[in-house]
Amino acid sequence: MRFDVDGHRHDADPQPGQVLRTLLRDQGVTAVKKGCDSGDCGACSVLVDGDPVHSCIYPAHRIEGRSVTTAAGLGTPDAPHPVQRAFADAAAFQCGFCTAGMVVTASTFGPDDLADHHRRLKGNLCRCTGYRAIEDALAGVVNTVCAAPGDAGGTSVRAPAAARIVSGREEYTLDVPPAGDVMSTETLLHLAVLGSPHAHARIATIDTSAAEALPGVHAVLTWRDDPGVLFSTGRHESRLDDPDDTLVLDRVLRFRGQRVAAVVADSVRIAEHACALLAVTYEVLPSVHDTDAARAPGAPLVHGEKTTAEHRIAEPGRNVVAALHGETGDVDGALATAAATVDGTWTTGRVSHAALETHATRGRFDDDGRLVLRTATQVPFLVRDEIARVFGLAPDRVRVIAKRVGGGFGGKQELLTEDLVTLAVLRTGRTVQYEFSRRDEFTTAPTRHPMRVRVRLGATADGRLTALHVDQSLDTGAYGNHGIGVMFHSVSESVAVYRCTNKRVDAESVYTNNLPSGAFRGYGLGQVVFAVESAMDELARRLDIDPFELRRRNVVVPGDPLVVTDPDEETDLHFDGSYGLDQCLDLVERALTPDPDTTARDALLPRMDGPALDDSADWAYGTGMALAAIATLPPRGHHAHVTVELTGEGRYRIGVGTAEFGNGTTTVHTQLVATALGTTPEKIEVHQSDTDVTRHDTGAFGSAGVVVAGKALYAAATALREQVLARALTVVADATPRTAAGVLGPAAVLGPDGVRVGDVHVATDELLADGPLIAHGQHDGTPRSLAFTVHGVRVAVHRPTGEVRVLQSVQAVDAGTVLNPEQLRGKVEGGAAQTMGSTLYEEVVLDDAGRVTTDSFRNYRVPKISDVPATEVLFAETHDPLGPLGAKSMSEAPYNPVAPAVANAVRDAIGAHPHRLPMTRDRVWALASEGTR
Repeated sequence: MRFDVDGHRHDADPQPGQVLRTLLRDQGVTAVKKGCDSGDCGACSVLVDGDPVHSCIYPAHRIEGRSVTTAAGLGTPDAPHPVQRAFADAAAFQCGFCTAGMVVTASTFGPDDLADHHRRLKGNLCRCTGYRAIEDALAGVVNTVCAAPGDAGGTSVRAPAAARIVSGREEYTLDVPPAGDVMSTETLLHLAVLGSPHAHARIATIDTSAAEALPGVHAVLTWRDDPGVLFSTGRHESRLDDPDDTLVLDRVLRFRGQRVAAVVADSVRIAEHACALLAVTYEVLPSVHDTDAARAPGAPLVHGEKTTAEHRIAEPGRNVVAALHGETGDVDGALATAAATVDGTWTTGRVSHAALETHATRGRFDDDGRLVLRTATQVPFLVRDEIARVFGLAPDRVRVIAKRVGGGFGGKQELLTEDLVTLAVLRTGRTVQYEFSRRDEFTTAPTRHPMRVRVRLGATADGRLTALHVDQSLDTGAYGNHGIGVMFHSVSESVAVYRCTNKRVDAESVYTNNLPSGAFRGYGLGQVVFAVESAMDELARRLDIDPFELRRRNVVVPGDPLVVTDPDEETDLHFDGSYGLDQCLDLVERALTPDPDTTARDALLPRMDGPALDDSADWAYGTGMALAAIATLPPRGHHAHVTVELTGEGRYRIGVGTAEFGNGTTTVHTQLVATALGTTPEKIEVHQSDTDVTRHDTGAFGSAGVVVAGKALYAAATALREQVLARALTVVADATPRTAAGVLGPAAVLGPDGVRVGDVHVATDELLADGPLIAHGQHDGTPRSLAFTVHGVRVAVHRPTGEVRVLQSVQAVDAGTVLNPEQLRGKVEGGAAQTMGSTLYEEVVLDDAGRVTTDSFRNYRVPKISDVPATEVLFAETHDPLGPLGAKSMSEAPYNPVAPAVANAVRDAIGAHPHRLPMTRDRVWALASEGTR
C-alpha cells in the first residue's frame, strides 16, 4: 500500500496485525519512539491527516492513501515549527525521549485549547521534568539564553541537543541511521526470552528441537550455553562492591520472569513464537517472599550454595547479602532517661524507574572482529569491562557505545541486556538486537528496594536528641545487585545528618524469591529518610516544638563530625567549606503559605480533578517539612579521563565518557569548557559515552557527571587555554619583525575565533600549523562534599475518599554555584514530581507467589501533567571549593525529602501519621477515619 510520511511517499505492506509504530520504524522513521506499545505514554504520537494518534495502537493498514506527520515533519532544522521552538526555548525536556510525541500532540492545539491542555496532554507522559517547563513552552515562556564568549557558567544556556530533540532527530539507542554507520540494520537478528513461571525452580529438562526447527530461527540459547562465570548486574567502579551471584543463563531460577532460554531469529515475532515452542519441565523449589521469613531458621535458601569468601555474600545460610550492626554510646540507656521518645516502623514499596526508553542493546562484530555493543546504559565503560571478563575477551576487543539514553534514574546502571546479546553474537556471528518490552521493565528489571525501617528517638525536654536507632531490613530480591551498596548508603547520611551522642544502626539486606531490586534515585536514602524524618516530626509534636526549630537544634553544623555508628571512622566527606542547610531551612519556612483562603487554594490547583476544595469538614489541611543530606559522589572513588582539543575555525572537541540520559551533563560540560576557553557552548563539539573516545569513565550515576567529569573537563580546558596562548605568542614572535617586547607586552586574550596578542590576531589555522593542540584531564572523585535539601508542602486531605492534594510544594537546595539555573530547577522539579508519584500511588505490586501484578502503565500509574503541582525551587547561596566553579551535584538529592514532607503534612491534617508508602487513597481513608474516632 502507499502512504506519505513527512512528505515522502512510501510503499510498504504491513504484516497481519501490525501497528503503525512498528511499520514506521521498519521504514526508518525514528522520530516515533517506543515507550509502552499500549497507548498509555504518547511517546509514539504522530498525526494522521492532521489528527494526533498513538501509533502503537493504530492499525497500520488504516494509513493506506493517507498522510502521516511525525515530529521530524513538523518543521525543518532551519524553520522549526513554533511548538518545537517553544519547547527548545523553555528547556521543556530532560532525557527528551517523550518530547517528539509531546510536541506532535501540542502542535494541534489552537488558542482555545491551551486552557484545556492538562486534559489534552494526559496521554503524553514525561518521567523527567515535572511538567512545569512543558507548561512554560505551551505558554511561550523563554527560559534559556545565549551565553557571551567565556561567560557560560551560571547561565541557563540551551542544551546542545535541543533542536534535535524537539524535532525527533536526536538518536537514541535503537535510532539507527542508514547503513554505513557504526551500526548497520543489515542482517539484523532479534532476540526474545522465555521467562520462568515459577519463583524458585530448577530446570529439569528443556527440549529445544521444535523451536530450532521453526523457519527463521538461528539459535536457541539455554543454560548449557552459559559461559560459566558468575557476575553481578549491578555496576560500580570496583566490581567487588557487588556479590557474584548471577549467570547469563542459570539452571536454577530464583524469581518469576527470570531467563529460562533465549531465541535468536529473523524477527521478534518469530523469536517469540519459538519461545512458545520450548518444552521445559521444572523441579519446583520452595520459595520465600518476606525478609523476616527469609532469615528465619529453616527458610528456603536463595543462594545457599554460595560462600561468603568467594561470592561476597555476608551470610548465605541466612539469606543475608550484607549486614551492618554498630553502636556508639548507649542507646537503650539514653532512651530510658529521655524526656520524650518516639518508636515507630515505616515501610516503603517497590518503585519502577519507568524510564520511557526501555532497556535495549544491539551487538555485532566490526570489520576488525571487535565486539561492538550499542546499548542504553549509564555506565558504558563498566559494561565493557564486565562483558570482557564474563566472556573471556580482552577489554580492547570490546567497544560499548551509549547514544542519548531515554531516562535512567539508576535503572540503567545495570547489565540487563548486554550479556545476552553478547552471547547471541558470539554464537551466531550476526548482528543481534534485544529490546525490553514495557512489561519486561515491570516484571524483570530491578526496582527500588522495598524497606521496613524501625526508628527510635529520644530527646531532652528542650529538643536535643539523645538517642537515634535505625533498625532496617531491605528486600534485595533474588539477586544482590546493589544490595550491599544501597544498604550501607541508606543508613549513612540519613543518620549522620543529626548530632547525637548515642546512635545505633542495625541493617540487613536480604535475599528473597522476589523481583530483584537495584539502584534507584537516592540510592536507599529516600526510604530511610522517610522513616527518620517522620519520626522527627512526631518528636516535635510530643515536645511541642516547631519542626523547623527541632531540626535546627539537632542537625550537623560546620565543625561537627559526620557519625553513623563509629565516631573515629575516617571519611573523605566534607561540608565545612560549603554548608547551606541553615539557609535551606530558612528558605522553605518562609515560603510555606500560612493557610490561604479557599479561593487561593483553588487557584493553586487549577488542573486537579475531583471534589472542589472548601472549608467543610470533608477537607482537612496540613503543612509538613523534611530535610535530607547526600554525598555529592559515591564512595571509594569515581574516575573520569577527558580530552579537550582545538579543531579549527575556533571550535573545540570534547572527549568524555559520561552518558547523557537527561542528567544534563552534556550542557554543563559545554558551559565549563566554553567558560575556560573564552568561547561559547555552540563552539563545543561533544564526543561522549563511547569507550573508544577516552580512556575511562566510571559512569553517570551518583550525580557524578558534573562534579567528576565536569571538573576534569574544566581542568583540561584550562590547560588547553595555556597551550593555545603559548602557541599564539610563539606564532606572533616568529611571524613579525616587531620586537618581542613590543608584541608580547600586552596580555594575550583567547577569544572565540582565535587569539589576540596586543593588536595582532592569530587565527586558529595558524595556531594549528605546527601540530594539534590537545589537553587531557582526570579526576578521581575525592574528596567529596555534602549537599542538603529541605522540602515543604501544604496538603488538603479529602476525608470521605482519602484523596491527598498537594497545594504547595517548595524545595530549597544547597547546590553550591548554580551552573545552569533553569536546568537545575528542572532537576529538582522532576525529582519532586517523581517522588510525588511514589509517595501517593506508584507501587510495583507482587502477589504472595512473587508474581508482578502491575505490569503496564494502565495499572502502574506515573504522574501525568494533571497530577502534580509545580514545585517552587529555591537555591542556597554556597560555593563548594571541591566542585567545578564551586558547584555541587544535585540530581539524586531532590528525591529524598519529599515523601516525609507529604506524610508529615497528612499527619498535620488528619491527626494520624502514614507509616507506609505509597499513601494510596484507601490507606489515607483508613487513617482519616481512625483520626476522627
